[in-house]
Parts: sequence; structure tokens; C-alpha cells
Amino acid sequence: MNEFENTPSPSKKILNQTNSPRIPFSPQSVERRDVKSFHGRSRSSQSFGSDSDWSISDSDFSYLDEVKLRNADFEMDSSSGTPTKTGLEKDSSSGTPTKSRAKGKISHTKPPIEKKNDNNNLRKQNTTVTTRATKPKSGSIVRSRSQSRVENSKESPIFDNPELGPFLLKQARDLISLGENPQKALEYSLQAMKMFEKSANGKPSLDLVMCLHVTAAIYCSLGDYNEAIPILERSVEIPIVEEGQQHAIAKFASHMQLGDTYAMLGQLENSIMCYNKGLEVQRLVLGATDPRVGETCRYVAEANFQAMQFDEAERLCQMALDIHRENGSPCSLEEAADRRLMGLICETNGNHEAALENLVLASMAMVSNGQEVEVASVDCSIGDTFLSLARYDEAILAYKKALAVFKTHKGENHPAVGSVYVRLAELYTRTWKIKESKSYCKDALKIYENPMSGVPSDEIANGFVNVAAIYESMNEYEQALKLLHKALEIHNDAPSQQNTIAGIEAQMGVIYYVLDNQTESYNAFKNAISKLRATGEKKSAYFGIVLNQMGLCCVQLCELTEAAKLFEEAKIVLEQEYGPYHPETIGVYSNLAGTYDALGRVDDAVDIMEYIVVVREEKLGTAHFDVVDEKRRLDQLLKETGRVRNRKTKSLEILLDVFDD
Repeated sequence: MNEFENTPSPSKKILNQTNSPRIPFSPQSVERRDVKSFHGRSRSSQSFGSDSDWSISDSDFSYLDEVKLRNADFEMDSSSGTPTKTGLEKDSSSGTPTKSRAKGKISHTKPPIEKKNDNNNLRKQNTTVTTRATKPKSGSIVRSRSQSRVENSKESPIFDNPELGPFLLKQARDLISLGENPQKALEYSLQAMKMFEKSANGKPSLDLVMCLHVTAAIYCSLGDYNEAIPILERSVEIPIVEEGQQHAIAKFASHMQLGDTYAMLGQLENSIMCYNKGLEVQRLVLGATDPRVGETCRYVAEANFQAMQFDEAERLCQMALDIHRENGSPCSLEEAADRRLMGLICETNGNHEAALENLVLASMAMVSNGQEVEVASVDCSIGDTFLSLARYDEAILAYKKALAVFKTHKGENHPAVGSVYVRLAELYTRTWKIKESKSYCKDALKIYENPMSGVPSDEIANGFVNVAAIYESMNEYEQALKLLHKALEIHNDAPSQQNTIAGIEAQMGVIYYVLDNQTESYNAFKNAISKLRATGEKKSAYFGIVLNQMGLCCVQLCELTEAAKLFEEAKIVLEQEYGPYHPETIGVYSNLAGTYDALGRVDDAVDIMEYIVVVREEKLGTAHFDVVDEKRRLDQLLKETGRVRNRKTKSLEILLDVFDD
């Protein structure tokens, strides 16, 4: 059988989709963003390292400012969990119950998910309703018990009282804000939902929308994201934009919270679709140049960046930059955040000079606003860009400047310090200073293996993955595998981390392949591909690359039929994402031709090889060694079939036109 191309090697690795072994960008697993309102609330402006929570604050329900709570004196029956009416205060003049605004709010704490660049929050922090990315618990049991309580308690006459819905919702939010009994809070919220449904009587009710938002947030705090999604989908349908701005705000918040929930499940495609719909609603109501629209543009740009849709991310980020530049003063934090993200996008796209320009401008704006720690994070990104440009001395200076700030402000055992050690380790690996590189790796591992209290587990897992990439580049595969296994143990198959876990498993598959452990390699790739399919990543270029690698593994295991199917699927994906002339696509063509040859489908193999030779000749010239090798393979196949190569010749008119030019 013909020799295949694109076999994995230490110099040609599969990059982890959400945890790249490289530092320049590291959109790790999706940390989800705040649900914003039209009234200035925004997600943290920095990319991939927010200290903010995925959450909803009281201000997010500003479209319900006119909603009041009657000051009903209810007591909760401890045995049934239902309220007992004890009296209502009356307004002395009108004899009607007095009203007061609900003050309760839900406030769980979600550990922030820091990305490698340790980017810090540039936006406003809020005291908020939070959902944590936790492993799903027995949500069905919780739901059935809650629903049964609702059904049983509906029989009570007290449930005919229209004031009961806001009261129950307030009870639910107060319980969560105290961090007590989320299941009881869920029961109250579900009961409130029934009351609001009854009061609405089929009409669009913003009270009900608010209740649906809170109920979904509670489900997410319990890790039961799949229960939250249909509730949020319903909340999207209720508001009618034509009814006024309050309805539009409610619809916008519903789209954004639904997008966040999809993102927590790793379904980035669905998530971005929801964000785009929310952005459309916001632009329709506020206008295309409103600064709050700029905040949302950057928000959606970051989501696209995490989904590796870099062109769309750049377009949206430029929109945000234009809006903030038009509305804000020079060197504003909003513009700094836009430029910071644009720098990361340009760096990822290989436009290093543009990246450096944007990052330096972002740093200057942050310095003028006294954002010292944020400047250190940008310095790390500047160091990454210098590293990409092989300007190693300048990269070292940028990294060490950031390191000094992080040690002073965060502590010597903080993961941010560890992330700088990893950068320095990679730099010294590139300059063949292996001793210095290993020293920095050990410094980083001391931090990750003995983390500070309160450090999110995601950051520790991310650190292990990054150090593993350094050891892999030094051909220390066993040590790299050991660290990748530690990262998998930390993630513990969490539903919100499926993309990250898939990336780790794919990287393990590459290492096992290099170690000639094909069975473990196959299993790792199979697990990664199943997760990528489940999370909607089956259309990404990364998915095509993983398919190609698994196909190579199947060839080594002599599973040629399965290998052909994998190469065929990879070919379709990469043609769509990269086009037919991209080197990755051509590599899959070559692998597929070799597999067809081995399966006896020689004519199919010849057709593919003829196409490859034509493309290689056009791109590399006839004397290039790759072209010579492909011609040799094609000639061998032609001899087996007795065919002659189909050469595409140019007509005499075309040749004369060329000479005339």
C-alpha cells in the first residue's frame, strides 16, 4: 500500500480545540457570559479570563420595573411547602392591598474560568443570579418532586390569589441568594410559574418571562441545563417586540440567556445562533451605533472566537471598535477591550503586526485608566506576538514584566503566575534551551499541583494541558500523557466541558499514535469524535483534522473500510471549511487515495492522485520533491491499471495570449 501523508509527529500535532498547546490564544471551554439587559449591563470585556459570573441581576429584569409585590403576609407551611395567607395590609384610603417592589435576588457563585492569557475583567461587575457549570445531578428526580408539589398545592384556594406568584418567586430568589436549599427554591419558582401562567390567561406576560428566567437559572445552578433550555425557549416566544421596549428587552435577555445555556453544554453553534438573534433585537430597538450594541458585538465576537470562527469574530469585533470609537472618548476601557480582542484574533489569523499594534494600543488605554493587572495580561499577549515573530528578547521582557505584576497582586502561587511560566517554558523550548524550559515547567506544575484555595478547577486542568504540550514538544510523551490524564480527571466528564475534553482526548490520541499504541489511540480519537458530534462541532475544520487522524489510526489497525469512511467525511468537511487547494485538504485526498488503492479501488485512487498532482504542480512547481513523490505514486497506479495520465493542456491561443502579455 502507498505511503500515507500527514502522520502525526511532534512538530505537527492536533491542536486542542479549546485548549491549544500554544499560548497566543486559548479559548478554553466555554465560560458563559452574563445575561445582559439593554441598560448598560455587560459581560466582562476581557477575552477568556473573566472574573465575572454567568448570571442575571435584578437590573436584568428592568423591563419589570412596574411590577410590584403586594405586601401580603404569607407564612410558609413547613410540612407542605405551600404558603398560608395570614393577612394583607390595606391602604387606608383605598382599601386595596399596598404594594412594594421585590428586592430578593438569586446569587450563587460560579468559579470563573480563566483562559491562558489570564485576561481580567474590564467591564462592570454585578451582584447577580449565577448558574454554575457543575456536573448534572438527578434533575429529573428534583423536577418530578417539584412538579408533584405544584400539582398537589394547586388544589388549595390560596392559589387563586394573584399576589402569590410574585411572593413565591421572591422566596425562591431569597433562598438562592442565601445559598440555601436550591431544590426548595426550584419548587417555589415552579409554583410561581403556575401562578403567573394562570394570571396571564394566554396573554404575553413579562412577569411570566421573569419567572421563566429565574427558573432556568436555578436549573442551571443544579447542573440540569437540558431542563433549562425548553423553559428559555418558551421565554423567547412570549415577548412581542412590537409591544414596546420592555418586551424587546425581555426578548433580548431570553435570547442571550438561552445562548449562554447552550454554551454551557458546549453547543457553540446553537449558542452563537441565539446571540445573533439577541443582537438583532437590540440593534432594532437601540439603533446600530448605541454603545450597548457595541458591548454585545464584542460579546458575540468572543463567542465566535471561542468557536474558532475567526473571520466572523473579526467582523463583529471591528463593529464594536467602530461603535465605541464613535461614542466614547479616546483611550476608553471599552475601546481597550475591543482592541485587546482584535489583537488576539489577528494573532490567531497570523497577522502578527496588526495584533501587536492593537495590543499596544489596548495596553496604553489601560495604563491611562490605572488598570495595572489588566495591563499585565495584555503584556502576556504582547509577549505571545513577539514569540510568533521570533523576537525572543522582547518576548522575554514582556513576560517577565507581567510575571512581576502577577506575583505582586495575585500571589506567587496563583495560576496566572503559572501561565507565564508556561509561556517562558515554550519560548526556551523554541530556542533549544531545554534545561531552562524544564525548569519553568516544574515551577508551573508546583502551582497547578498545589493550587490556592478558591482557584477554579478549570484553570488547573487548563494548566496541566498547557504544560503537557511543552513536554510533548520535547518528545517526553509519557510525562505529557500523565498530565493530560490529570486534566481529564479534573473535568470529570462535565457536560459544559465536552469540547475541552474532546480536545484533550484527541491530543492523547496523537501521542498514543506516536508511541505506536494504536488501540489506545483509536479509543481516544473515537471518544473525541463522539463528543464533537454531540456538541455540534461536526462542521468545523478541527473536526475534519481529527477525522483524518483517526483514519490514519484505522489504517495502522488494518481497518481499511472504516478508514475510508473517515477520510471521506474529513474530505467533505475540509473542502467546505478550507477549500480543495488547502494543504490539509490535499493531505486527506492523498490518504484517501492510498486507502482506495489498498481496498482495490484503483480507478478511484488514480482519479484522486491525478487531481493531487495537478494541484501540486500549480502550487509548488514541477521540480518540487513533493510533486516528484506524488508523480511516482501516480505512475505506479497507472501501471497497475494500464491507463495513461490525463494531462490538462492549454490551447495555443491561451499560450499566445500569455506570450503577448
